[in-house]
Amino acid sequence: MLTGLSLPALLEELAAPREVPGAGSALAVALATAAAVVQMAARLSPDSWADAAGVAAQAEALRERAAHLVDEDAEAYRTALEARAAADETARPEQRDWSLGRITAAAAEPPLALGRLAADLAELCAAAGARVEPRVHADVAAAAALAAAVARGARELVAVNLTALPGDVRVEEADRLVAAAEAAARAL
Repeated sequence: MLTGLSLPALLEELAAPREVPGAGSALAVALATAAAVVQMAARLSPDSWADAAGVAAQAEALRERAAHLVDEDAEAYRTALEARAAADETARPEQRDWSLGRITAAAAEPPLALGRLAADLAELCAAAGARVEPRVHADVAAAAALAAAVARGARELVAVNLTALPGDVRVEEADRLVAAAEAAARAL
């Protein structure tokens, strides 16, 4: 379980010469970190902002959901890699391809969920940016920029896991999430 590791140990796991954990887990860690920064900024702003406690709670919920995706992404990707390696070459190609396609598509779900969370966090940052204490405004702007970057990275993982065909609705959703996150980050 990656989320139970110290930061140095997690970084070693990410740097190890194996495919899992990979970018999805790293993106989830980055997003959880950005959400924690927004939570901090809101917690430092209760005197000037009546909704600060509510925003801190929203940021905490996003942080927890992103942290959960650290392990969920690694497990889904590991399952997809194992299925590819164990593909039954004696099975009918259409049966094998269908089975592998389902498992590979399942590996796209955690990054898509991460893209959704990233867009939500960027929008929370945009709403909070003008209201937090001025001394932590840059922290919120940085968290929004990080959320937009996570959305872009998640979009790439969705597309590669789906071996995307033109018009795949999940890739289109990921594109919309990137656009929303980037627009929210620019609003700061």
